[in-house]
Amino acid sequence: MNEKKTAEKNNALARQAPVPDEYFGRMNDPTSASVLKGLCGDEIEFYLYIKNEIIEDVRYYTNGCGNTKDCGYAVARRAKGKKVTDALSINPVEIINSGECQPDAGRHCAILAVSTLYRAIADYLLKS
Repeated sequence: MNEKKTAEKNNALARQAPVPDEYFGRMNDPTSASVLKGLCGDEIEFYLYIKNEIIEDVRYYTNGCGNTKDCGYAVARRAKGKKVTDALSINPVEIINSGECQPDAGRHCAILAVSTLYRAIADYLLKS
């Protein structure tokens, strides 16, 4: 089996295995929050707790497919601990290329997750 097929198989198996997700769920009293609905019908919510311009805690919630959940997790994991302005460097291509979602089927999910994070950051910036 060539390396690309092996990597694709490993990524598919990793997505099937249950992974404890410390970022999944809603947050009481967040500093900022957002919700977006994709064209596919999936919704995703992001909640941020920000202190001294640092995203100290992040949660996401979705009723969507596995790819949307995978992308929400990938975005939340990258955002936690970052300065608010640095979190704006997280982009859909990074999520897609990371192998944390299916490259074709998950593309729109990565865009949805990152866009929802951006909206939550905008909510914070407009309040401060």
